[in-house]
Amino acid sequence: MTTETATPPRLQDRVAIVTGGGTGIGRAAALAYAREGAAVVLAGRRRAEIEAVAAEITAQGGAALAVPTDVAREDDIRRLIGATIDRFGRLDAAFNNAGILGNFAPIMEQSSADFDAVIATNLRGVWLSVKYQIEAFLAQGTGGSIVNTSSWLAQGALAGSSSYSASKGALDAMIRAVALEYGPKGIRINNIAPGIIDTPMARGGWSDASAFIPFVEHTPARRAGLPEDAGDVAVWLSTDEARFVTGQSLLVDGGYTIAGLR
Repeated sequence: MTTETATPPRLQDRVAIVTGGGTGIGRAAALAYAREGAAVVLAGRRRAEIEAVAAEITAQGGAALAVPTDVAREDDIRRLIGATIDRFGRLDAAFNNAGILGNFAPIMEQSSADFDAVIATNLRGVWLSVKYQIEAFLAQGTGGSIVNTSSWLAQGALAGSSSYSASKGALDAMIRAVALEYGPKGIRINNIAPGIIDTPMARGGWSDASAFIPFVEHTPARRAGLPEDAGDVAVWLSTDEARFVTGQSLLVDGGYTIAGLR
């Protein structure tokens, strides 16, 4: 007679921050981190949404904390890291997912304020998050993993995507430098680059669901992605299974870009 031993959760006793954790990919990732045994700190500008996800995690027996945060504000990032350490005593992983589409329009129909708003959240907000997350890792001396949400638009394009694509392309460049700087300290940093994922933000960028049809037709998987499709990859990159992966931007697009970026 053999006795099977249950495999322990891959992130047991670890602590993860998820920014933009109230909806879409962030929510899916937060729930997945919790399933893998991590305590999860939800950050976002809309308090009700992150508190709802935190309540969902605790109702399932997990540990969670909601911290209202605007990632474009440096003081908010410092407060988020401090609240995490105060509550759970450490930080092991972070998924910097907060982002905005901004004014998705031809460049002549955008203002400099439109551009600044996208860069403030999608690039400066991630840069600040990474800076203070690494500070926490170094203070602990235990290493850590950071994952950011980039996009297939970092390398591809849609009409109207100039500001958004610029913000995501910069993220891909940024992580390569950070990976070189802090890899010797046991800190890994990677991006996920989602394709067309059916999230509230994506739907907000188009007038109706029929806008997804051309993308689905060009995707080998023949469907739009689900938030879990991207969130689960972010969580995997935070586990020891991805211990030799750093400085990479991993496409999660159902094969959409195989035929060429467009």
